[in-house]
Amino acid sequence: MAEQMTHPHSPREPELDELLIDAEVDDEQVQQQPLRLQRPWLLLLGLVLVALNLRPALSSMAPVLGQVSAGLGLNASQAGLLTTLPVLCLGLFAPLAPALARRFGSERVILGILLTLALGILLRSALGVAGVFLGSVMAGASIGIIGVLLPGIVKRDFPQQAGTLTGVYTMALCLGAAMAAGATVPLSQHFDNSWALGLGFWLLPALLAMLVWLPQARQGHGLHKVAYRVRGLWRDPLAWQVTLYMGLQSSLAYIVFGWLPSVLIGRGLSPTEAGLVLSGSVIVQLVSSLGAPWLATRGKDQRLAIVIVMLVTLAGLFGCLYAPIDGLWGWAVVLGLGQGGTFALALTLIVLRSKDAHVAANLSSMAQGVGYTLASMGPFAVGLVHDLTGGWNAVGWIFAVLGVGAILFGLGAGRALHVQVESERV
Repeated sequence: MAEQMTHPHSPREPELDELLIDAEVDDEQVQQQPLRLQRPWLLLLGLVLVALNLRPALSSMAPVLGQVSAGLGLNASQAGLLTTLPVLCLGLFAPLAPALARRFGSERVILGILLTLALGILLRSALGVAGVFLGSVMAGASIGIIGVLLPGIVKRDFPQQAGTLTGVYTMALCLGAAMAAGATVPLSQHFDNSWALGLGFWLLPALLAMLVWLPQARQGHGLHKVAYRVRGLWRDPLAWQVTLYMGLQSSLAYIVFGWLPSVLIGRGLSPTEAGLVLSGSVIVQLVSSLGAPWLATRGKDQRLAIVIVMLVTLAGLFGCLYAPIDGLWGWAVVLGLGQGGTFALALTLIVLRSKDAHVAANLSSMAQGVGYTLASMGPFAVGLVHDLTGGWNAVGWIFAVLGVGAILFGLGAGRALHVQVESERV
């Protein structure tokens, strides 16, 4: 007979460590009995290096997208597909992570998927048109799986420091994205203007992460697993509001990753300057991604915070697209502050709208799987609109539609309610 969990009847403020959703949360023993770490410093170094690799494959393409398109003969729609595929794979492959972790252990899965990430980066640079698309698929799928597994390891093995390490994890993500956005064009120029070598350089951090992570994969864990089942989540309106907010704000984020440098190059910047603007905007996200969840939980709900961060994001987007170029860096800072806040609030909503950790894990899987799949449509739409109009001005309509949609669904998701589902031990 199933044993029903008991839950509180009112939302509570999340601790920072609760923003780390464990893909193995159905494993009760893992939650109650963290591993005894022989070399915690080595695990911490490995976690940071793995996190650093979760964005470069995405943010490195945008600054050299024009060179890649010219070199391979891609039109704007095909280039849009190239920016869409990795994001689509984030959504399609993220739900596989918990099953893989239960079958092989998170540590071993991460090591294997780091290898597929490295192979994807290599294929993207070495095999022409087929390679660049296949490599993008492999890289996106790899990032989607690791991105679900890594936070759970932090929460499991560093339970007393998980709040602090949440900030370290977020910082590593932003740093990896910023490094790739800012350095890919200079690297390409250093290698005789070879975009393939500039993109292929990011194979090296993945190989380094594999080397440092190898001891964790050898150790692993083999604890007994106790499964929990969550019923009714896909029929819950609030769960869908959280998911659609996640997807729409992510769509704007991946449009920035995929297309902002091309937009800025179209406005007169050099590829190096455009990459540096994207890099700077991503670095700024660290400030609001750490501060927004704390501020949002000070009020009775998160609706006002959601509206504010999304309006700031839209202001930054429209400023980068239409405002005088002299003020570009200011608008890039505004954009970074907005997008750091929107993403952090999306993660916070998953925790606040869930009654327990098992519901949160399943809501996280739904929000990331469906949300990132939806988010992939944004970069493709930008490429299509640019192909049809021959310019960037009409892209503002895409920003507006996605931003307004995110606000509307965010107003529903930001209410102080719980998803009406229950977790049962089976």
